[in-house]
Amino acid sequence: MAAVLGSSGWWRRWWWRGLLTRDGSRMLLLLLLLGSGQGPWQVGAGQTFEYLKREHSLSKPYQGVGTGSSSLWNLMGNAMVMTQYVRLTPDMQSKQGALWNRVPCFLRDWELQVHFKIHGQGKKNLHGDGLAIWYTKERMQSGPVFGNMDKFVGLGVFVDTYPNEEKQQERVFPYISAMVNNGSLSYDHERDGRPTELGGCTAIVRNLHYDTFLVIRYVKRHLTIMMDIDGKHEWRDCIEVPGVRLPRGYYFGASSITGDLSDNHDIISLKLFELTVERTPEEEKLHRDVFLPSVDNMKLPEMTAPLPPLSGLALFLIVFFSLVFFVFAIVIGIILYNKWQDQSRKRFY
Repeated sequence: MAAVLGSSGWWRRWWWRGLLTRDGSRMLLLLLLLGSGQGPWQVGAGQTFEYLKREHSLSKPYQGVGTGSSSLWNLMGNAMVMTQYVRLTPDMQSKQGALWNRVPCFLRDWELQVHFKIHGQGKKNLHGDGLAIWYTKERMQSGPVFGNMDKFVGLGVFVDTYPNEEKQQERVFPYISAMVNNGSLSYDHERDGRPTELGGCTAIVRNLHYDTFLVIRYVKRHLTIMMDIDGKHEWRDCIEVPGVRLPRGYYFGASSITGDLSDNHDIISLKLFELTVERTPEEEKLHRDVFLPSVDNMKLPEMTAPLPPLSGLALFLIVFFSLVFFVFAIVIGIILYNKWQDQSRKRFY
C-alpha cells in the first residue's frame, strides 16, 4: 500500500474518481483552487508536495514536439509523432530514435512517470532491443546504448527486451535495470549491462492489452524505480538505491534501437513532478549540489576533464614569450661568458 500511495499516479486517479462520486461540488471547488493543474498535491502524511512541471512533461496531443525554437521536445533519428503516441522506433530492423527535452532540469527532488508501450510481431526471444529513459548531461547524441551515446554522464534506466548473454539462466527478460555513469564507463551489451548496473527486476511488458507505466523517483539522493505493468493500478518495487548523487541541469529523454530483431517502442506520456521535501539542517549540509554523478559505496573510475584547445591568440602569446625568454637567456649567457673571459685574461697579466 505504501508504494501505491507514495507514487501517487494511479492513486490520484482513483481518489479523484471517488471524490467525484461522493461530492461533485467539493471537486469543483478544488479544481478552482488548483487552477491550471500545477498546484501542489500532498503525497504522504505532511511530508511531500508535488507539482507538475509542464516544461519537462509530454502528453497528447504532443503540441510541444518538433524542431522549432519554441518546441519543448526534439525528435531524433526514426522517431515520429503519431496521434496517440510518440514512436521511437517502428517494428523494423536497424532503426533508432530518440525524444529529448530541450529544457535542462534544475529540480532538487523529482518524480518522472513514464507511460510506454512495447509491442510487435516477434515471438519469444525474437524481438528487441528495448528502450531507455535518460537524465543526462548531453542530449541528442545517437549511439549504441539503446540509441544513445556510450560513456554518457548521468542516469540511464533500461527496459531491455532481449538477452544477449546466452549462458545466463537466472535472469528473465524483459528486464529493467539502472546505471549511473560519470562518463568513464561503457555499457556492456554482451552481458546486458550487468557489470555496471545498480539493480534490476523482471518486467513482462511486451504485447500487453493494458497500460504499462514506469516511475523514477529521486528524493534526498535516494533513487527508487517502480512499475505498474499488471493492469492492477498498483506500483511494484523494482530498484531502490540510496546515496545516488545526480547533478542538476541535466536533460530528460527517451531512446530506442533495433538491430536484426525489432519491436515498436512507443512513449505515450512523460510527466515530471517537482517534489518539495522537508530537510533537517544536517541533511541540507549533506545534500549540497554535486558536479559529477556518483553512487555512495560504488567506486567509479576517475574522470579527467580534457584540456580545452588553445585559441589563436593564446598560442601566439605562448610562442612570442617563449622566443623572448629564449633570446633573453642567450643574451644573459653571452654577457656571463664575456665576463668570464675578461676575468681569465686578468689572471694572466
